[in-house]
Amino acid sequence: MSKKVFNQLKKLVTEKKNPRSVLIDRLPTLEVLKIINAEDRRVPLAVAKKLFQIARAAELYYQTYKKGGRIFYVGAGTSGRLGVLDAAELPPTFGADQRRVKGVIAGGYRTLIRSREGVEDDFPAAARDLRKERLSKNDLVIGLSASRRTPYVAAAVAFARKKRTKTIFISANPRPVVPIKADVNISVVVGPEVVAGSTRMKAGTAQKLVLNMISTAAMVKLGKTYRNVMVDLGGTSEKLKERAKKTLIDLTGVSYVQAGKLLNASRGHLKTALVMAVKGVSVQEAGKLLGKTKGKLYPVLE
Repeated sequence: MSKKVFNQLKKLVTEKKNPRSVLIDRLPTLEVLKIINAEDRRVPLAVAKKLFQIARAAELYYQTYKKGGRIFYVGAGTSGRLGVLDAAELPPTFGADQRRVKGVIAGGYRTLIRSREGVEDDFPAAARDLRKERLSKNDLVIGLSASRRTPYVAAAVAFARKKRTKTIFISANPRPVVPIKADVNISVVVGPEVVAGSTRMKAGTAQKLVLNMISTAAMVKLGKTYRNVMVDLGGTSEKLKERAKKTLIDLTGVSYVQAGKLLNASRGHLKTALVMAVKGVSVQEAGKLLGKTKGKLYPVLE
């Protein structure tokens, strides 16, 4: 098995030595940073080449959430942490249901704060972890693996496919290197890392960008924004409460005091408060109007 892994690693772009950083260990700090920065600038260019696949993934994500399905991000190490991060940020940012967006990382919660590299090789653990979630054909599993070969992630995607669950696979190596079957396959090839094999760098950045694009596009399509402003954010902190007031003031011209009253009346639901302010209607009537447009604001306000 070890020789098989060795042979796989030899083929991975992310494991190769980068000729542009070969002397990095003897350069002044500023020169080291210039090399890292120059390599980082290659990442969005590589992402841009995969917009068609990313669009398919975003549409799949949108349709899954719209129809009541759940989204699971599955990964190990850096990839797993990025998946957990995206899932964790959607409820406060867009009012997404935290029961329907979930990060699953090899090794469980402890590996979020302390690396346990061996857990990525636990092939059977992926099925055990996902079996608890009772996957169905209405759900979506997003597998994240920079190398494409992470056993835990490969097993998770394979298990999901057996359950007829929709799948997206995101990596930083070309598809032929390690073939993984998924409904949408996104390989953002960012080239060798500044430090060979350190996929927390360009590969991690690429995965973060792609996840941002997929989930944000899906949330926008779900009506979680009005124009380019968040209008379904959760009022779970003072900052978010004040941001809701600011949005209400900016979009409708009401006073700070009026904004507070409208949000109190709507129990902190910014969309409802916006409809109340613009249309001059009650909480109940605002709710009915939003119900007719499935929560989208622009058909109500414009």
